[in-house]
Amino acid sequence: MAAPATPSATPGNIRRVVAASLVGTTIEWYDFFLYGSAAALVFNKLFFPSSEPLVGTLLAFLTYAIGFAARPLGGVVFGHYGDKIGRKKLLILSLLMMGGATFAMGLLPTHASIGVGAPILLTLLRLLQGFALGGEWGGAVLLVSEHGDDKSRGFWASWPQAGAPGGNLLATGVLALLAAVQSDEAFLAWGWRVPFLLSGVLVVVGLWIRVSVSESPVFLEAQARAAEQAAAGAKEKLPVAEVFRTNWRGVLTAIGTRLGENISYYILTAFLLVYVTTHLGLSKSNGLNAVLIGSAVHFVTIPAWGALSDRIGRRPVTLIGSVGMTGWAFAFFAMLDTKSFPAIAAAVTIGLLFHGAMYGPQAAFISEMFDTTVRYSGASMGSQLASIIGGALAPIVAVELLKDYGASLPVSLYLAAAVVITTLTVLVAKETRGRDLARNHTPAGAAIPGARQIDQRSASATG
Repeated sequence: MAAPATPSATPGNIRRVVAASLVGTTIEWYDFFLYGSAAALVFNKLFFPSSEPLVGTLLAFLTYAIGFAARPLGGVVFGHYGDKIGRKKLLILSLLMMGGATFAMGLLPTHASIGVGAPILLTLLRLLQGFALGGEWGGAVLLVSEHGDDKSRGFWASWPQAGAPGGNLLATGVLALLAAVQSDEAFLAWGWRVPFLLSGVLVVVGLWIRVSVSESPVFLEAQARAAEQAAAGAKEKLPVAEVFRTNWRGVLTAIGTRLGENISYYILTAFLLVYVTTHLGLSKSNGLNAVLIGSAVHFVTIPAWGALSDRIGRRPVTLIGSVGMTGWAFAFFAMLDTKSFPAIAAAVTIGLLFHGAMYGPQAAFISEMFDTTVRYSGASMGSQLASIIGGALAPIVAVELLKDYGASLPVSLYLAAAVVITTLTVLVAKETRGRDLARNHTPAGAAIPGARQIDQRSASATG
């Protein structure tokens, strides 16, 4: 029996899928970034009290990094079951796990109440957050990528990417509002809990939207083929093992592509708050409002970068961002050091524009590197392994460099080195624009990365 044909994407259907993915990723990134902002502003005082501010901040960021350490494990587990039973079911589960952990953080007693038990509980909840987010990114971008068509995949798949600045915008906005209307004492006493407890309401909204969408048609077609092969006696293969056996270069390409993007984002947003408040001695509102403005521009421009990648390719757009960020790594801190709010806001906004050029095409770029049966596993593993050596360590390394040298130049060099790695990775990778996601591009047993095989029929159709 032949596998069913992949249903064609309709404008209404793809918009529903994009809305479900965008809302879900915005909520999950809200939860994840909320922790990062709180780690920079209040967790060092409430859960890791220390006589030296930067030491307490460093400890808070260590628990922040633990969330990243759990992300590859989440990527493995969610990737395995997402490649077996579907994208939609796993996305609902990841949203419930992330929202529950964040809501629970808002109820935690502090170090002053229960001592060392407070940071331990905080760390356990952070692990659960990281585990859930490890499965969220791959599923959200794949659900959109596999519903969309080959010619406009970069644009549609970039919308879940916009969930990152959307979540950061929401988290930073709530914190900035509370900081503006509350005294520092009230914010430390109870105000910081409000944004964490709001997560419960957001999760209900996200679930209502996410349950209404259909499963990926490309996945359903692949699942039908797998059922036929199983009925014929073919041995079932583990998606995680298979992706490393046949497509390990795709995983490495995904890691290199994400590294500079990941590190730059967390320095531009999370570390910025530490630099502005601790090193420059400015109020937290300066940093929060700058991130707020930059995130609003970031949210709008990410889909524009994705659309541009449909016209000129994933690689050229990514290179605009990585090369631009190399120079901006030095200009960024020079503008912060002026202590002028307009300059600080401009530094963050321009930096996030360069970041968006790397981030916008990334969902389509990485999705196109893998075949359907291992796509969730491959995309999740590549992106989440990069998050450990990238986003997890970026604030810690930056804080440690600032503490040791008392200047921003070492942080700039660290950031520049990271985006150079991304530039070199993208330069040696092959273009994937126009690839037919329903077609198997990796012959069984061949160690050929999906990123290096382009469907010639689709490529010619897109020019």
